[in-house]
Amino acid sequence: MDAPMRVAGTAVVLRDGADGLEVLLLRRPATGSFPGAWVFPGGRVDPGDEREGDDEERAALRAAVRETREEAGIGIRDLATLSRWVPPAETPVRFRTWFFLARESGDPLRPNPGEIEEAVWMTPGRASERHAEGELTLFPPTWITLDGLRAYRTVDDAFASVSAFARYETRMQKLDSGMRALWAGDEEHPDDPGAPGARHRLTMIALPWVYERG
Repeated sequence: MDAPMRVAGTAVVLRDGADGLEVLLLRRPATGSFPGAWVFPGGRVDPGDEREGDDEERAALRAAVRETREEAGIGIRDLATLSRWVPPAETPVRFRTWFFLARESGDPLRPNPGEIEEAVWMTPGRASERHAEGELTLFPPTWITLDGLRAYRTVDDAFASVSAFARYETRMQKLDSGMRALWAGDEEHPDDPGAPGARHRLTMIALPWVYERG
């Protein structure tokens, strides 16, 4: 029998910068979870995040707030549910992860030594460019979220776009020279395929990665 899937919360923390919308990114150590990757603050739901009568989304929100304080040393506010990610079945330890947009509260960044190597504010466009140049390691949920944020100039613009949260049930496809992530609506998604020719995929053969949807 498969082990129960755990739940986690992630905060996509935004602020308005001189060059437009900026997002908080944290670099993980070279060992442990997501080694060397740049991620949003977040982590698993702990017992203290749960309240009687609440659903997992609310518990994940509390985890996102707590983990942002623990990892980056800042408070956040105005959280809005952005997306929910379910990892591929072959992932060794599986977390169903809720992503929340959040506004920063003006606190100075104080990354937690040993857990976070570096914490920076960066425009989504610049983060995507640095990934394409091989300077940043990103995982697909972070990459997709950054790609979507590139459309917005301000924090208010990003929040105004949020309606129903997006659901990503990831399935991986091995290619001759790389990997491809598939989501519902893609013609090759094994559980929820779209019409012939439909695309909802991220192809990770070489840099830059290629995202197709439509």
